Amino acid sequence: MFAPKGSLEIHETAWNCYPYCKTVLTNPDYMKDNFEICIETWHKPGCADLDNVHGLSAKELADREVINIDIANDPFNEKGAPDNEDPAKFHSEKTGRGPLVGPDWHKSCEPVMTCYKQVKVEFKWWGVQTRMEKYIQKVERQIFQKFHRQLFCWIDKWHGLTMADIRELEAKTKEDLAKNLHEGEVRGTKPIQD
Repeated sequence: MFAPKGSLEIHETAWNCYPYCKTVLTNPDYMKDNFEICIETWHKPGCADLDNVHGLSAKELADREVINIDIANDPFNEKGAPDNEDPAKFHSEKTGRGPLVGPDWHKSCEPVMTCYKQVKVEFKWWGVQTRMEKYIQKVERQIFQKFHRQLFCWIDKWHGLTMADIRELEAKTKEDLAKNLHEGEVRGTKPIQD
């Protein structure tokens, strides 16, 4: 595959200060100021009952599109997704949580947390801007759905970890990532087909 130098490089800057997180993705070597994905996340207790957690203006509220992701019931047709990553089938041995069954599962679970994500995409390229921004939004939704499904279904792997355990896991992950960048095959997210 041939692509202009720097066109396939994405730079990520992240600020994690739970319950607030912000991630900014850019392509400074090729698209410069013409490409940015900004994801702001608030983690709040409850069942998606806060309307303006990001403090948007009246115009921003009117322009936004709200997309609710139900990790147990929304269609998820990723090829090869294992059954043990299906929140509607998974049961945690450590916490007793799950499976998440029925359309109102969140009303009978305790505790419940909602991740409010605001995704702003700029892809300034004449002729393809709108199409690419919509495509990126679609892929981001897919990433969020997969991540949060896995987060719930992997609860027995992370529940009860100490900060020392987490730092050790982060170091191992960083090492594995560096190795895969130089030796591994190209991997990534493929969009869900409608």
